[in-house]
Amino acid sequence: MLKLLRNSVLALLAVVPLLAFAAPSAHDVIQQTTDKLLSDLQTNKETYRSNPDAFYNSLNEILGPVVDAEGISRSIMTVRYSRQASPEQMARFQENFKRSLMQFYGNALLEYNNQGIKVLPATDNDPERTSVGMEVRDSRGTVYPVSYTMVNINGSWRVRNVIINGINIGKLFRDQFAQSMQANGNNLDKVIDSWANTVARAKNSLEAQKAQAGS
Repeated sequence: MLKLLRNSVLALLAVVPLLAFAAPSAHDVIQQTTDKLLSDLQTNKETYRSNPDAFYNSLNEILGPVVDAEGISRSIMTVRYSRQASPEQMARFQENFKRSLMQFYGNALLEYNNQGIKVLPATDNDPERTSVGMEVRDSRGTVYPVSYTMVNINGSWRVRNVIINGINIGKLFRDQFAQSMQANGNNLDKVIDSWANTVARAKNSLEAQKAQAGS
C-alpha cells in the first residue's frame, strides 16, 4: 500500500511540470495578445501617432507570433496563384501582407479609447482548429462581434482568419487579390507590389459595408 501511494505521488510530481508549462489554449492566445496590445497602446499611443514605423514594429512583435502569415497568404492567393509563385514571391507577399494587415487595423487601434473589448469564453475543445469570439464596443456603445479562426501549428495556436461583424476578412482579401490579378493581366509581381493599395480598397469596402449595416 505504501509503495502504491509513493508511486502515485511520484507520478503526480512528474505531471505537475508538464501542466505548468502547457501550451496556451486558443482562447488564452487571443486574451493574452489582446491584453499585451492594449497595454502597449496605452503606454505608447502618442509616440505611434508620429512614428508609424515604430507602431508597425510593435504590432509585428506582438501580433507576428500569433498570426499564421504563411497560411493566410496562401489562402488569399488560392491554389490557382500560389502554385505559380516562386519562394521569393511568396516571402515578399507575406511581408507585404503583414505590413498591410497592420495598416488595416492600425488607425482603428490608434483611435481606440478603452471603450470595451471582451474575449468570450471558449466554446469547444477541438485540438486542431477552433474559433475564439470577441465583442468590441465603439465610442457610440455599438457592440461588434469578432470571431478569430485559430489553427494549431506544431502545438501553437495561430490566427488563420478573422470575421468582423459578419464580414469574412479572408474572403474579402481573396476577392480583392483575384480582382487585382485580373486588372493587372495576371502579373503576380505587380499584384504583390501594389498589395497595400489593394488592402486600402478592401478597407474602404469594409467601412462602406459597416456604414450600410449601421444605417
